[in-house]
Amino acid sequence: MSTNSTFLKEMGITEWTSRDAAPEPNQAILAAEVSNDQAATETYERHSLGIWWFFGNKPQGDAEVLFQNAIRVLGLTPQEWSWKNPADKLNPELLPQDGTPIVALAFGGAAAQKLSGERDALPELRETVLAINADGAEDLPLIATFELNQLLSRPKDKALFWQDLLLAKSVLQNI
Repeated sequence: MSTNSTFLKEMGITEWTSRDAAPEPNQAILAAEVSNDQAATETYERHSLGIWWFFGNKPQGDAEVLFQNAIRVLGLTPQEWSWKNPADKLNPELLPQDGTPIVALAFGGAAAQKLSGERDALPELRETVLAINADGAEDLPLIATFELNQLLSRPKDKALFWQDLLLAKSVLQNI
């Protein structure tokens, strides 16, 4: 214990320690046990609310970091989301047969137009629940949003992107 710690303790002041500092071995073991207990509890309580399909150009660099942060905030596991190419034909046989709901998010106006068959620009397609224009997938909701690279160049649009994510989440919960 340092001299400063002794003085602080005598004055009845608790010493603050940096969270960045390495914890003492006993604290590390206790923290590991607590986190293992929490993880075990979460695995039993966690159940999937549905599947998210993301259409558009697969992000790279800072756009990928932004996307991964969005995935983390939404609390999605790798089994609950996937990237799809808007140009690929959707195979209705690949849809979940157990009735798991799906929501699709189109990044960019071109992807939204291709998937929905709409001709409007992205500002008109946003904040609207569209339908995928494909045989066997007409009932799948589609939400149009910004391209991730656009969000990097115009950070103020991130709030609108968040609104789109919340709309998609709400749609998924109400299917």
